[in-house]
Amino acid sequence: MSRKYVYHFSEGGKEMLDLLGGKGANLAEMAGLGLPVPPGFTITTEACREYYRLGGRLPDGLEDEIMAALRALEGETGKTFGGARRPLLVSVRSGAAVSMPGMMDTVLNLGLNDDAIEGLYDLTRDRRFVLDCYRRFIQMFGNVVLRLDHAEFERALTRRKDLAGVVRDQEMDAGVLESVVDDFRQLVRRLTGEEFPRDPRVQLLMAVRAVFESWNNQRAIVYRRVNKIPDDLGTAVTVQSMVFGNMGDDSATGVVFTRNPSTGAPELYGEYLTNAQGEDVVAGIRTPRPISEMAAAMPDAYSRLAEACSLLESHYRDMQDIEFTVEKGRLYLLQTRSAKRTATAAVRVAVDFVREGKIGRDEALMMVEPDHVVKMLHRGIDPSAKVDVLAVGLPASPGAATGVVVFDADRAEALGQDGESVILVRPETTPDDMHGVVYSQGILTSRGGMTCHAAIVARGMGKPCVVGCDALKIDVRERLFTVGSRVVREGDVISIDGASGWVILGAVPVIDPKLSSEFKSLLEWADGVRRLGVRANADTPADARKAREFGAEGIGLCRTEHMFMQADRLPIVQEMILAAGAEERRSALDRLLPIQQKDFEEILEAMRGLPVTIRLLDPPLHEFLPNTEELVVQIAEARTQGMAGADIEKKEELLKKARALAESNPMLGFRGCRLGVVYPEIYEMQARAIFTATAALIKRGITDVMPEVMIPLVGHHLEIRMMKELVERTAEEVSRAQGVRVPCVVGTMIEVPRAALTADEIAEHAEFFSFGTNDLTQTTFGFSRDDAEAKFLHDYIQKKVLPDNPFAVLDERGVGRLVRMAVELGRSVKPALKIGICGEHGGEPRSIGFCHRAGLDYVSCSPFRVPVARLAAAQTALRERGAAAAS
Repeated sequence: MSRKYVYHFSEGGKEMLDLLGGKGANLAEMAGLGLPVPPGFTITTEACREYYRLGGRLPDGLEDEIMAALRALEGETGKTFGGARRPLLVSVRSGAAVSMPGMMDTVLNLGLNDDAIEGLYDLTRDRRFVLDCYRRFIQMFGNVVLRLDHAEFERALTRRKDLAGVVRDQEMDAGVLESVVDDFRQLVRRLTGEEFPRDPRVQLLMAVRAVFESWNNQRAIVYRRVNKIPDDLGTAVTVQSMVFGNMGDDSATGVVFTRNPSTGAPELYGEYLTNAQGEDVVAGIRTPRPISEMAAAMPDAYSRLAEACSLLESHYRDMQDIEFTVEKGRLYLLQTRSAKRTATAAVRVAVDFVREGKIGRDEALMMVEPDHVVKMLHRGIDPSAKVDVLAVGLPASPGAATGVVVFDADRAEALGQDGESVILVRPETTPDDMHGVVYSQGILTSRGGMTCHAAIVARGMGKPCVVGCDALKIDVRERLFTVGSRVVREGDVISIDGASGWVILGAVPVIDPKLSSEFKSLLEWADGVRRLGVRANADTPADARKAREFGAEGIGLCRTEHMFMQADRLPIVQEMILAAGAEERRSALDRLLPIQQKDFEEILEAMRGLPVTIRLLDPPLHEFLPNTEELVVQIAEARTQGMAGADIEKKEELLKKARALAESNPMLGFRGCRLGVVYPEIYEMQARAIFTATAALIKRGITDVMPEVMIPLVGHHLEIRMMKELVERTAEEVSRAQGVRVPCVVGTMIEVPRAALTADEIAEHAEFFSFGTNDLTQTTFGFSRDDAEAKFLHDYIQKKVLPDNPFAVLDERGVGRLVRMAVELGRSVKPALKIGICGEHGGEPRSIGFCHRAGLDYVSCSPFRVPVARLAAAQTALRERGAAAAS
């Protein structure tokens, strides 16, 4: 039996979305509801896929089906396609299963030729209207189907308007429009060498091919890549009887949203134009009027439109975006689809729908995209502002910031302390820049990827950040950067938008986030549904308080190395690193101990009643020393300036140690628990600080503190055994010395493949696992994260070697398999073993879904992604529930 490629509107419905595309399925659905939809038919997405499989040839039988459907349409309308009496004109529109607004092509008024325009005149007795339709058709067909430059037609049109002394299109009379039609025909002949096609059936088949081809135009390809839409879906083609909004002042065309797409307010929102066709609204040639004015200008049509909006919103159980035309006072609906909306609107609409009884809470939770939540938590650029975009980088941390350009962390700190807003601009950031990051409004780098140092730190602190902006040529010595021929110097003002990746010259107006009561209600509903716990990665008391405010159920990762980078501590840390032996090292550590204790005391107090997982020192020691190249320059300059010999000797000692600690591959080098094994006094000091802080709080009456000590980079069970013994011994010593019993829970990060493969052995000595999926991804793939993102990951994704950046979205088939294996092995030894994730994947919705399915107990992410994780975890639980019910 041959395939069926063409469906009349009466044969379809919204359940046939994949086959008929969004436009075709929804037109069929509206027709079935008895709404005023011009009749038509849809050519399926399957026909488009077959067209490409055949190398750009229409499938066998498709042309016959189209012609049969066209004859049926002629019978239904009582009109003849291309006929001299009662001519039938059609629109030919694209429509994929996933909405791609404006990405593919449309042709209106198809079927016009010299015979048809006479027949249309006989029907309307309006020669201007007929010629206006004809010139629009030639222009649109010429651009979309014949692929002629749109500007060529615009130039010809402008010349005619100038000769006639008119400015606006609607001021052209029939005589001018007739000349325009002749000009357009001559233009087609000159550019193609052929006459404009006059056989309407030829026009139709050419238009169908052109719409199929538009599936792979550049803008559609880019849109699919950005929005993660598969390339093999194809587009349907909808052929629909034309109705005309340009037949006089009692005709109009417009777009209406069933609610305000900016605020979510329950009011009709949109625009319309009288005596116009659909492209006039989009092109901006004329200024549309607010939809509210239509109530007075066309009361009957407006009343019917409002009724249709209410019906469609209830029927689809979602806010709708509707295209309509009014022809001689009669309303026609041309499209409905789920409306695009701001984050604020998305949340309000979902909650209002529940309150209005349209949907239940579970359905409301599925209506809001997790990314909507992200946008609600950060300041954003005022959408009405005009901006001068210098360059675009990777949107690493959302939010908008304005400040003066600063090229080093010391300067950023100094200006920040004086109350000035600064943007720290660096080729890339390192832990050495931490003090500058703290005092900056935003971070901008020319190198790095979505999980580089700058990105991770900025997200954790809730600061806007744009990374990998390679259009910036940064000259740190000259304190400037260039973008092409444009130069930006230190002290100049720029703005960055961490949601879009924009780098903007000058200041821009920003809008502060406002967390509505609807937002809080939605997250409360999510908490009642999700199974996964949600913790936060937080390194400071301020981070901890913010995490708690956003609903975190504990801290899943407190990175102690960030505490070492503050200006008053770094010299002591460097002294510890330069120590000649254990005694010297202990001397420096003794001075760090009360500082660390104070840090832990404040964080534990901020999170009282909730667990706080504290990771002992992880990065290699050389990261706490100055850059060797910078030290060489400083020593040379010191000698030139006659600096004291002792100061030079100190810098030379630093340089010697930095070179001694330098490693070919620091990621796989002397770091993590390896530091604790070789220099146990470092981990002993940190453990003592944690437990002394705990004891101090207990003595103050704050008894509900729950520290958890996490050992990083364990790959062998003897490493965790040694470190656990050290931590437990220290806890016992503190308990005896302080006269109070301090809780001692010790676990490990699983971040190298061997740890996952031997998780049963490691679980013998661990009370919890936490997956560090950033490092686990690096070690599983054999990628250096920053190098991979800078040099080849983009090509891998574009060429479909990988579906996503594995540092942004967890690689389920590789890294995920190791995670599942570790969960299974660990719980084979300890069935109640608590397991979480604290890498950047802990705040990414698809990765959160995997964590739920893999049986993890919690995810941990930056404070500003905690609400995202709460919603994503709930949505995963609901999908699982739905799948179970369906089976």
